[in-house]
Amino acid sequence: MSELKTKPTGQNVLDFIDQVEDPVKREDCHRLLKLMQDVTHEAPQMWGSSIIGFERYVYKYASGKTGEWPIIGFSPRKQNLTLYIMTGFDDYEALLAKLGKHKLGKSCLYVKRLADIDMDVLKELASQSVQYMRETYPRRGDGEG
Repeated sequence: MSELKTKPTGQNVLDFIDQVEDPVKREDCHRLLKLMQDVTHEAPQMWGSSIIGFERYVYKYASGKTGEWPIIGFSPRKQNLTLYIMTGFDDYEALLAKLGKHKLGKSCLYVKRLADIDMDVLKELASQSVQYMRETYPRRGDGEG
């Protein structure tokens, strides 16, 4: 198994967001940044060239190999805003029913624009997911948590 290519970088998060061409998507990124900072009380960090992540957790494959990933994050993709909700969505049916226009992947929530969804519901979904991740995957002790 090859090493995961998406890792934390030193790229400036605000510089990255300010380079988003679509002004609506750029403003949505600033809103998501604030929402996720409010939920995690952590500074954002770029992961790879296009993911803004918060905190990190270590996961382990059945093979014993480990990897790191943000406990929550987002990326302004060409088609949608992609939100990384690492818990998946099995326990969030009631919230998703109230969220508004969205699509789901395994751990990805896709929205075209934030105007299409209820931001209070999104914040609750993010809060519950972050709480679960923190309880399930204790924070790293190296100050990078």
